[in-house]
Amino acid sequence: MKRLNSLVLAGLIVLCAFASAFAATEVKMTGDARIYGNFFENRNYTGWNKIGTKTEENFEIWERFRLRTDFIANEAVKFRLGIKVEDTWGHGTFTAANPDVAVQVDLAYLQFMVPGCEGIQVTAGLQDVNLPQSSLFYQSPVWSDKMAALTISAPLIDKTLSVMTGFGRLIDSNRTYDTSTTQKSDELDAYFLALPVTIEGFKATPWAMVAVAGRNADYTFKDTTDVAEWGNNFANTLVSAASSSNMATPGTMGYWKNNQNAYIWAGGAFEVTALDPIKFYGDVIYGGGATNDHKAAKREGWMVDFGVEYTGLDIVTPQVFAFWSSGEDKSTLNGSERMPYMRSYWGPGNSFLFDNSQELGKGSNMYTNPVGNYGFGASLNNISFIEKLTHRLTFVYVHGNNSNRAIRYARTWLNNSYFTMGHDLGENDYVMGFNFDTKYMIYENLAAVLETGWAHGDFQQSVWGHRLTHQADKNDNNSWKVAFGLTYKF
Repeated sequence: MKRLNSLVLAGLIVLCAFASAFAATEVKMTGDARIYGNFFENRNYTGWNKIGTKTEENFEIWERFRLRTDFIANEAVKFRLGIKVEDTWGHGTFTAANPDVAVQVDLAYLQFMVPGCEGIQVTAGLQDVNLPQSSLFYQSPVWSDKMAALTISAPLIDKTLSVMTGFGRLIDSNRTYDTSTTQKSDELDAYFLALPVTIEGFKATPWAMVAVAGRNADYTFKDTTDVAEWGNNFANTLVSAASSSNMATPGTMGYWKNNQNAYIWAGGAFEVTALDPIKFYGDVIYGGGATNDHKAAKREGWMVDFGVEYTGLDIVTPQVFAFWSSGEDKSTLNGSERMPYMRSYWGPGNSFLFDNSQELGKGSNMYTNPVGNYGFGASLNNISFIEKLTHRLTFVYVHGNNSNRAIRYARTWLNNSYFTMGHDLGENDYVMGFNFDTKYMIYENLAAVLETGWAHGDFQQSVWGHRLTHQADKNDNNSWKVAFGLTYKF
């Protein structure tokens, strides 16, 4: 009895302490939800997955719910927890009979202001890290996603110059113990720096990132949904074809002699508004890695983009844009001439070709790779003739910048999924796409969204093989989608 009383007393003390702490902590919740039906015909121009081993489902209903909860101690300290549920109706969480509930931790970070240092903010934990990119092209083609990181931001010159820097660990395959008593280089770490400069009529953000890649890290991980098959395999996006082809088992980088290789990116994002309502946008990026390893292991290249918009009209914002990225030369034995990247959400005008700003996200686009290609396009953005109703019409043309010989050799002798038709393009391939998008604001935070897209491709049979090109020809090399749904933000 005495022991029971002690336990009850201890429990009351803990509850009182928790209640007191909770009362002193302000809790704020924000979030969003989207539910939409997605009809997609001829994904990847073939109606198959990217390597032609699975056939598509034309119609799906997707649902996503995200909740962000801020636990605010005071104006200087808070912790944010973000959770997410996302799946199709009839699968996983949304299965009727026996649901397999999957709630993901989407964000989890501590954020505070450094005492006595005005404006210096520290964020530690799973957070959004987006490398700088001019706003016309949405987000970075190198990295824009969640990262477990420590970041610091601070003003250097009031309203003119600031700094953002940080460290992130992207992969630690073995965690606490390696697989044997021999040390393994199983991590992928990133260090990044950005210096935004803002003066009247002009904004420039020079930036750089260095990643240290261990040869025993698992770069072949995949997302759990097929629609994410394009952007979640660093074995294709980060390394050369020769290195990717020898990764027979996860956690063993094939054609590397070094235990660790450095990858370096440097660039600048520019926006000019001095001639407002005419505004200019541009980016220059260089990236390279494994340059001190085997010749065939290195990968390095460039990407530039440029765009102009006119904001002087009430009913529409016209935009034009172009981009260029270096492509593979005729040999894979001298490495790769394409810029390495890790997580790309680049794209202008909500283009149906690229994975970028679509509101109805999963299964929303053709996942065309801007790296290794060049192209141009135009968009009529923010079209509005009726209150609360807006439209967007965009056209983009993309042409391959990669040697046919390099693609053919890599697919035949190295790795048939390193280059994939429609995602990558040879020097004689092209794709083009239209999208027409509509949003109607039913209430302040509730919108009805319609996104439509059409894409057409032309692919060389001698590069991609008879099976894939013949299947695409049966579909007239066309793909199209119609997605309609509701989005709610609170």
